[in-house]
Amino acid sequence: MQAGQANELKPQDVDFETMNLQVGTRLQLITHRRVKPVQHFSSLIGYIKDEYIILKIPMENGAPIALAEGERLTIRVFSGVKVCSFACTVERVFARPLFYVHVSFPTTVQGTSLRTAMRVKVDLPAAISGSGTHGGLLACTILNLSVSGALVVSPSRLPADEEQIALQFSLKAPPDDQEVRISARAAIRNVNVTKAADDSDLFTYGMQFIDLDPTHYTLLQNMTYEALLADRQKIV
Repeated sequence: MQAGQANELKPQDVDFETMNLQVGTRLQLITHRRVKPVQHFSSLIGYIKDEYIILKIPMENGAPIALAEGERLTIRVFSGVKVCSFACTVERVFARPLFYVHVSFPTTVQGTSLRTAMRVKVDLPAAISGSGTHGGLLACTILNLSVSGALVVSPSRLPADEEQIALQFSLKAPPDDQEVRISARAAIRNVNVTKAADDSDLFTYGMQFIDLDPTHYTLLQNMTYEALLADRQKIV
């Protein structure tokens, strides 16, 4: 990790309002029963400031996870520009058919600033279309992805004068992993040529998204958030 990035990822105390919590906000609930903390995903039902927060009980293999009153938890949430976390305890568990839990209101919240274009390593099949493809699609693979653009590799060379293209790919949207098809306009910022294992040319394109749909922007933000929380090795 670069020194600048390390400083960027240093947590600082922030106000509760910094989290910008809304009903339905997706968040991470971490239990501490074992030597290694266990991560689950949940969502916000609501809160009463300075009293308690109401969360959906995470599901695992089709059943709610077990939570006990007095149990210590860590909650993490992505605010859009920060990953925020706070410690809390379980105050009351509401089982079937409600499946929600009251947790204590945080006394302190820690926030970690994110780079605006933090990239996530992926291996996504995609397709490129543009004026030079004559209505056809060029197969490609996305190597990394962010809210601002993508790094794409393809065995096909785009026409030299191709300035803008459409990049088509799919992402899974929370909470039920429904597949969302994305077609993003992008400008080609750089091109590199490397060799494949069979000595054929591979073309790598650095692309910058143009006027990305707000829904797709949020989806990419969420992908970055989950990668940062679950597997930092994926962060470029």
